[in-house]
Amino acid sequence: MFQLKLDFTLEKPELPLELDRLLVSFIKASTSNYSTELYESLYDKTKSVIKPFAFSYYLPGGRFKDDKILLQETRFSMFFSNADLAQMILFFNSFKMMKFQHYPIKNNSMTLTSVRTRKLREIKETEVIIKLQSSLIVRRHEVETNKDYYYTCDDSEFENVLKENINFFLQKLSIPISTDGFGILPIKGKKIVVNVFGRKVDASIGVYKLCGSPELLNLLYQAGMGTRRSEGHGKFEIIW
Repeated sequence: MFQLKLDFTLEKPELPLELDRLLVSFIKASTSNYSTELYESLYDKTKSVIKPFAFSYYLPGGRFKDDKILLQETRFSMFFSNADLAQMILFFNSFKMMKFQHYPIKNNSMTLTSVRTRKLREIKETEVIIKLQSSLIVRRHEVETNKDYYYTCDDSEFENVLKENINFFLQKLSIPISTDGFGILPIKGKKIVVNVFGRKVDASIGVYKLCGSPELLNLLYQAGMGTRRSEGHGKFEIIW
């Protein structure tokens, strides 16, 4: 198992506040530039496509101010993982083709300078301690009212709804892995409010104990968990 580390340089040491939107657009541009077939398989507007990948980012000295993120340096990194190995290789190739191309940002630009693989530890235990690298969004959708309800680590239904989200992901991708024994326990959990494509929603960050079969935990380690995973949410690292 491995993930990709993408290093970017910036013309100016700042990024838009909705960085998730920017990085999704970069991922779309990368896949479209590399393969029309890959792009359409992921971003066909006529249907909802469940994606097996997640990403997070590292912002050196990042400070949030007004409508932008101010950095201490003209660089930042993105970490990208994917539970589908064949698709991961296609992403690696598509990102490599974007190296040294200036990618425009409003009043700025970014350039991908490095794409490297980093090995992920294989989980062999049924319990691990994780730290969220990007906010975890847990959502229940009511078909009858067409409304979304969001749950955080402060809510009693947090674990149950997260399990529902994981089961939905497994069913949609026809992955024969059971969620029996799954559990999540906040150790230093915190509720936050995040911007998701112009909409504010409740989410969680922090440190948690995650339980489940090694097969399930390894899948979540690569694909992320919760909803909006492919838009920069639900990715975690193992700290113990």
